[in-house]
Amino acid sequence: MTQQPPETGPSALEEHPDAVPLYGPRYQENPAELYRELRETHGPVVPALLEGDIFAWLVIGYRELHQLFSDPQLFARDPRIWNQWPNIPSDWPLIQYTSYQPSVLFGEGPEHQRRVDAISDAMSGVDQFELRTRCEEIADALIDDFAGRGEAELMTQYAYSMPVMAIAQIIGIPMADVDNTARDVVTSLDGGEAAIPAYERIAATMQRLIKAKRAEPGPDVTSRMLAHPAALTDEELLFDIILLTVAAQEPTANWIGNALQLMLTDDRFSLTLSGGRRSVSQALNEVMWENIPVQGSLGRWATRDTQLGGRRIQAGDALLLGLAGANADPYVRPAGTGVPDNNAHLSFAHGSHGCPHPAPELAEVIARTAVEVLLDRIPDVVLAVSPEDLTWRSSFQIRGLLSLPVKFSPVSVARP
Repeated sequence: MTQQPPETGPSALEEHPDAVPLYGPRYQENPAELYRELRETHGPVVPALLEGDIFAWLVIGYRELHQLFSDPQLFARDPRIWNQWPNIPSDWPLIQYTSYQPSVLFGEGPEHQRRVDAISDAMSGVDQFELRTRCEEIADALIDDFAGRGEAELMTQYAYSMPVMAIAQIIGIPMADVDNTARDVVTSLDGGEAAIPAYERIAATMQRLIKAKRAEPGPDVTSRMLAHPAALTDEELLFDIILLTVAAQEPTANWIGNALQLMLTDDRFSLTLSGGRRSVSQALNEVMWENIPVQGSLGRWATRDTQLGGRRIQAGDALLLGLAGANADPYVRPAGTGVPDNNAHLSFAHGSHGCPHPAPELAEVIARTAVEVLLDRIPDVVLAVSPEDLTWRSSFQIRGLLSLPVKFSPVSVARP
């Protein structure tokens, strides 16, 4: 039976007139400074407004966010209990992130774990050495397209193409469909009129893939999920394969882009730009602490009245995952200590709804290979604009560049 959201009025907005809008230029300019201000003014749990002035709580405390991830009974993933549904129009721009779908993303309890097990077991069959080799081939092919020109726009020509082409190979999409799927994934995530038709094409591609793999299994994630004891239905598999493909794209693409931006603008990295493998590792780790690709997301919903971070949370309230704010919490990063060398950040979430193993490791293989191959092939690459002219996306959820123009000495595309 579908859960019915409780009826509420505008009481949340009346009770929290100081709620902070989570949209506008501040997220394009300096979100890190904004999170510091929010912590000083509101503490670890911030009353906030999503687009359309929809009320929610933004959790930016490390301990509080960890608690949120660790208690799925109190903070559920199913959005159907949201008490703000009566206030949300059908064309709300964030509705695609909050409308319930029968995917692993919104699952709960044993049913959720059944599908997580299928995904994790299937992805554990990916050989990371083979993935590295495949990523090198993809990176070389992408670089070949612009290496001879001496200039490139690395977000559209490189960072956005690399992850989806790699994940397509992992999932088992035929090579003939990879390029179209890569374009459709990017288009579906950009929003606008073209997004829905692009998503429908992705779904059609995945339906053909599932049918083909049922008839003739291969050494890929889709075939392994079909054969898994979880006995996924075609509908379950369709939603989860689409989720794997799309969810891998945006975070990994912006992980690549943000790491390249850091290495091209920070002297600590540019000093070893032409070959230091350790600098790539440091850049990828620093981005996950300082410039996380997914800085915030929806979310969790309170199943009953409770308290979190000194705030009174009502049943049905939405809680937003303030990942960037939590990573900068003085609780885990005291002033003056710099960027930790560990991966104790919450950038891959945590708990039953965290990124399933070994997805973070596979994403790192893709990102690391993308950065290393680019710097190997084009060691003198530099920004084509001043760092201040780089434009960031104005988004509470995504921290990524709109473009990353570079220039370099033209190089031959002939390779051994």
